[in-house]
Amino acid sequence: MQRREVEIPENVEVEVEGKRVKIKGPKGEVERTFKYFYDIEIKRENNKIIVQSPSNRRKIKATVGSIAAHIKNMIKGVTEGFTYKMRIVYTHFPITVKVEGDKVFIHNFLGEKVPRVAKIMGNTQIQIQGQDIILTGCNKEEVGQTAANIEQACRITKYDRRVFQDGIYIVEKPK
Repeated sequence: MQRREVEIPENVEVEVEGKRVKIKGPKGEVERTFKYFYDIEIKRENNKIIVQSPSNRRKIKATVGSIAAHIKNMIKGVTEGFTYKMRIVYTHFPITVKVEGDKVFIHNFLGEKVPRVAKIMGNTQIQIQGQDIILTGCNKEEVGQTAANIEQACRITKYDRRVFQDGIYIVEKPK
């Protein structure tokens, strides 16, 4: 039998309905529906979330551990939040970055006339402070995907990467 327990802090509310887990905390709210095909049960007992399965198969054991880790990240997100720091680097043309709605516009990248666009995922907040971009949010996957979208929007393909090192890069991310 596989069993993992996740502690629930005092200032966090948790709802579990089948495969759907909804967590509310001081920083926000995160909801996730887990997709798995095994005999795994997620339930709440007192101040713990229990993820368990009667099977001892290796894949099911890995899935139970993954679900427990996702729930821990959700709890950490609604209590502390996640922060990614990115840095704007340029040597040839000064890059300007603007946030409009759910998109990030990167103007004058390598002197291009058309701005490059990156999509902001979910409820990720973006602050631009000089050469630094700070991304914050309570869902680790949304914040990480937004950072990856910005980094990919500045990918250089036609020039030598050793010479043209312009772009926006992830400098610091949560552990």
